[in-house]
Amino acid sequence: MAEEPTTLKSAFQAAEAKRLAIEGSYQMTSPTYQEDVAAALESFEKCVQIIDKISLFSRNESLDDIATSDLPYLLVSYYIAELLQKAPASSPLERKGILNRIREAYERFLCLLDSYSILSSQDTKLFTEYNADATGFSVISTKDANARRNAKIANFKAEKQLKQKLEYMRQSPRYVENGGDEEAVRELYLANIALSVHMTFQGLEGINREVEVLAQAPVPSISQHATVEEDERRRKQSADNSGHSERLDVPLQLQAGFRGPLLSKEGKPLRPFTLVSNRQELQRGVFRPGHNLPTMSIDEYLEEERRRGGIIEGGGEASGIQPEPDEDNMEKADEETMKAREWDEFKEANPRGSGNTLNRG
Repeated sequence: MAEEPTTLKSAFQAAEAKRLAIEGSYQMTSPTYQEDVAAALESFEKCVQIIDKISLFSRNESLDDIATSDLPYLLVSYYIAELLQKAPASSPLERKGILNRIREAYERFLCLLDSYSILSSQDTKLFTEYNADATGFSVISTKDANARRNAKIANFKAEKQLKQKLEYMRQSPRYVENGGDEEAVRELYLANIALSVHMTFQGLEGINREVEVLAQAPVPSISQHATVEEDERRRKQSADNSGHSERLDVPLQLQAGFRGPLLSKEGKPLRPFTLVSNRQELQRGVFRPGHNLPTMSIDEYLEEERRRGGIIEGGGEASGIQPEPDEDNMEKADEETMKAREWDEFKEANPRGSGNTLNRG
């Protein structure tokens, strides 16, 4: 038996049931919460497909041309935007994508109402301001602190009155959707739309504020899903034929081009190198713009020079102790004797003070 095609009424009722279940006493910590949000979104998207397929709404019509039973379908895009607000995001970038979808859904909702001239004069003014500067839109355009405070209070009171009116209408027998007075039911639907419009403009301003916050979020330099093994594999693959590697801790003896001592006898560097306090500090700042990669730490440099005999150790009292002469080394003894004679001859030829002639009369 072939499955009967889903009607718009049945699809909307199913989607509304899922939405109301989520907005009721539903716990966000429930393990099935996100699954139910996704299911509700899918149901409303199905409603959109049916509405487009049957061309339910037309820009050539007016509000009076819409049947009372069809008025709730004007809210489909609004419900999609509200459900998207509850969608999960694992990163700022993913959240930005969700915010773009929310903005598009809000815009479709407002454009549809505007085409039927359903927006009030105040809402029409806000919609015009939004179209002029979508990313800078705010329901309170003034920058004066007191004026903004008063405007926020007025918006809160207006929202409270709309909710109270809607709640009263839903509890009154005259506004019962099934069996109530048609004009009263129509008024109930329009009151619900008016509240949704108010919340839409609040939501659009909230999107702009959230986008500003997300713009300050740091961008990870390495994929969040990358493991240590994957990062190590990426570094090895980046090595070229010359032996270059991105590793910071390449042993000194394995560095390409290392030959001989680091410093000449005059103390001039024979190859470029950078001294750092420790490798951990260096690794924390390696991704800074304009950062110069090091070749060794201070401890490594000193250890290498000590190994090559370029560091004189000792000092203090130990430096004044003369080594014991080797009596069996006659060549060394003759050399020391010649040095002593030359020094005695120099002192005889240059008595103390003979070179100071500046203060003599």
